[in-house]
Amino acid sequence: MFGDRLRFGAFIAPFHALDENPTLALQRDLELVQWLEHLGYEEAWIGEHHSAGYELIASPELFIAAAAERTRSIRLGTGVSSLPYHHPLMLAERMNQLDHMTRGRVMFGVGPGSLSSDAVMMGIPVARQRDRMDEALDVLVRLLRGEEVTHTSDWFQLVNARLQLTPYSRPSIEMAVASQVSPTGARAAGKHGIGLLSLGATTTAGFNALAANWRIAEELARDHGKTVKREAWRLVGQMHIAETRDKAIDQVRFGLEKWLYYFREVANLPLVPDHAGGDPVEAYLATGSAVIGTPDDAIARIHQLTEESGGFGSFLLMAHNWADWEATKRSYELIARYVMPRFQQLNVNRQASMDWARQNKKGFTAQSRAAVGERIASHMEEKGAENIQPDIAEKVRARAAGKKPPG
Repeated sequence: MFGDRLRFGAFIAPFHALDENPTLALQRDLELVQWLEHLGYEEAWIGEHHSAGYELIASPELFIAAAAERTRSIRLGTGVSSLPYHHPLMLAERMNQLDHMTRGRVMFGVGPGSLSSDAVMMGIPVARQRDRMDEALDVLVRLLRGEEVTHTSDWFQLVNARLQLTPYSRPSIEMAVASQVSPTGARAAGKHGIGLLSLGATTTAGFNALAANWRIAEELARDHGKTVKREAWRLVGQMHIAETRDKAIDQVRFGLEKWLYYFREVANLPLVPDHAGGDPVEAYLATGSAVIGTPDDAIARIHQLTEESGGFGSFLLMAHNWADWEATKRSYELIARYVMPRFQQLNVNRQASMDWARQNKKGFTAQSRAAVGERIASHMEEKGAENIQPDIAEKVRARAAGKKPPG
């Protein structure tokens, strides 16, 4: 693992099926962020979507503002802001304001927009989304560093534009670009020397693209005189954890089929296979795209991701609502209790301390018994053995006489 401490967080699109109250679903997303902070997770990334029904949050900035008032330490990122949907100056101003309001806890994740249906509603050519992301990012990086920018485009214009407030975070808020299989995100991260958000890292396609995309980011960084850091690389994976594998599988029957339906029939994202027969839970398990099992299963998959990628800085759990609310919270808790310590070296000193005590137990026990015996002997010398158990008194006398104690 890169460094000594892997960070953990959540990537909250979110995904809420159409059979529940959307107002309560949004409230539960806020409660999830609070629960994550309580358990020691360090990051939560919030999505932006405008169509297709499941992904309810239209403004990650509004959500972050509310979540920031309910929390104190967890960092909050846009996961991600779809750059072609916004005038860059307006988006930069909102993020800069959040940077001040959160005292530096906000992060700025960007992408081209994941749902083609969002772009179509705004009259944005789907084929131009990635080009527009690149163009917007070029000026956003400069604006968020406090620079003055003039830029003319076929879809936005900047004339001596600059942020009204000096950035709270220096030289800029932390930025990251979303990436799945295509090299778009990796190229943008390398060009600007910013972080990379690898979505779907536990899927076959996403997993296979990890090493290649990082090499692309490093190459583009060299080409532009920048550097990319592995600690700023975040991998997003799908997991649900319970005390046993059978229990985890049983719990995800609550909502996994609805989640699979969304990706197969509605969303244009390659997170699930197009076709799989039989029981949907068993079929999805067979793809190996997610960990539905125990803390040990989660540990094994993160080790696998480490080996394939060469090292990264943060593992983000994709929030999915496969299980009911209580089982979902329990899954995050089990990861915090049993998975995080393995990748944060939280118990290294405890293990060393226990090993030392175990290896020296015989000697420590002898010293302890000798100390107790000396105190008993001292008491017997002063007060006699009347109130001392006879067998103990006999052993003390034997030791005092240099003889082997009986028994």
